[in-house]
Amino acid sequence: MTPSTSTLAFVESPVQLLNVLEWAHARRADDGTARPHGAAARADDGTARAHDAPARAADRTAAGRLLDGVPSRPERSAAATTPGDRAGGPRPRPRPGPGASGAQALTIVVLPPTDPMSRGQLRRVAALARDEGYTVHWQEARGGAGAPFRAFAALAADVRGAERIVVGDPFSRFVQLLLAPARAAELVVVDDGTATMEFVAQLGRGERLRRWHRTGSGAGARVRELAYAPVSGTARRRLTPGGGGRGVEVFTSMPVTPLPGMDVRLNDFAWTRARFGPPRLTRGTDLVGTSLVETGVVDPARYRAAVLALTREHGATRYFAHRRESPEKLRALSEATGLEIVRPDLPLELIARRGPVGRTIVSFPSTVVHTLPYALIGTGVTVAVCQVDPRWLTAAASPRAHGFLAGVTDTARDVRRLPAQAAPAAG
Repeated sequence: MTPSTSTLAFVESPVQLLNVLEWAHARRADDGTARPHGAAARADDGTARAHDAPARAADRTAAGRLLDGVPSRPERSAAATTPGDRAGGPRPRPRPGPGASGAQALTIVVLPPTDPMSRGQLRRVAALARDEGYTVHWQEARGGAGAPFRAFAALAADVRGAERIVVGDPFSRFVQLLLAPARAAELVVVDDGTATMEFVAQLGRGERLRRWHRTGSGAGARVRELAYAPVSGTARRRLTPGGGGRGVEVFTSMPVTPLPGMDVRLNDFAWTRARFGPPRLTRGTDLVGTSLVETGVVDPARYRAAVLALTREHGATRYFAHRRESPEKLRALSEATGLEIVRPDLPLELIARRGPVGRTIVSFPSTVVHTLPYALIGTGVTVAVCQVDPRWLTAAASPRAHGFLAGVTDTARDVRRLPAQAAPAAG
């Protein structure tokens, strides 16, 4: 890494890294910049990766356009599909060369969590990023009391020198800390799932940035929040459009309305569709898991009863686990339902696009009810969302939990909505 890096991206999850790749693809299409050939990308270990493949076909979607309001899904037309889609078969996997300017002069810093599933997915998506020609730097910022300080010291000079900073999680305390020394003329927030909706809403209301499922109860939590308030406040000001002439962009598949001075750019997964698929479809139904139990929002027994009801009603055969779901919970689900538990090694948008995938995908309120309809344009796959009954919520769930989850369901486009009674509560 060098202090002169023009664009510096910070990601902490596989989906954030995927969305940085989508953002770079959209910016390249928007800028009309071509990808040079025969060049070499450098990994963070200093090794060169040569690429000499021909250029990819021009993107025919509306990816990357600036929006005045809620993103909408592109029409199911010939113009909204890739050449591989129109041919009815998978397109060859390209081997592109690295970029050299604009969004392409991009260094991606991975700040991995500690759980093995997330780290494994991150390494695989990082390999895809290197195949695209981007520099990927793996920086440990967790795993010990001194790790955040060592990581900040290693990254501070690059943050100060970056002309543009891209972040995947504006709620992350470490990312907020990194924004303190930033002098970038432009800040970009790429999707971190449905949290993007809450980020824009909280910013518009002038509230401190706080994850929707956090209750903040307990004296210890309040003390930590007070101690961190100056850093959080600085990050919020950095991310507010108009401060010091700084540009702020949100790159999203989520339904958000831009704040004054904010650019919202549509993420319609054009890179994913150009790189993978279309998928082979199976005759069955796939269920998509959620970490609502792990975050303390939904009662485990009620969730298990809901999955069992959906399995019986829709004839589901596979359950795509969320990377944060515990082995114990998944074992109990398998025993209760007979479902095949699949632990994806990549974000679900890539797994579904590569296939094989069910003709129907059923999910609880989550990011995928907004992203999969884009990733699977023109494939014939139906995405359905099952609402969460308020009775499923735990006593410890945030008072905002049900309203937020209902909003995720109600604002999803091009999905089939399933009533909560389709998955009755236990007991």
